[in-house]
Amino acid sequence: MTHPKIDYVEFSSPALGASRDFFAKAFGWSFQDYGPTYAAMTNAGVDGGIQGDAAEANTAPLVILKADDLEAVETAVKAAGGVVVRPIFAFPGGRRFHFREPGGNELAVWSEK
Repeated sequence: MTHPKIDYVEFSSPALGASRDFFAKAFGWSFQDYGPTYAAMTNAGVDGGIQGDAAEANTAPLVILKADDLEAVETAVKAAGGVVVRPIFAFPGGRRFHFREPGGNELAVWSEK
């Protein structure tokens, strides 16, 4: 198994437009909108986005790892003591799952497959 690498950082915001405008004005970041509740960053130094869906609200940024074999990484996460908090689901561009590591941080892992 190839070890996953940090690939994406996702911010959560109940005011998606205001957050997008702030990052654009303060840092010159550009965005690509994917519907009314998601905007992906396109030139921020790392891939990322802003999740504006209230049902997906999270106060801390979500660090997302990329993997070739999503199921193998899920198995490794569980074996290492992680707890899956959102089972594998599909989204535009691939599939992912969320987990909490023993220190309480939530992370996600995604795959194009």
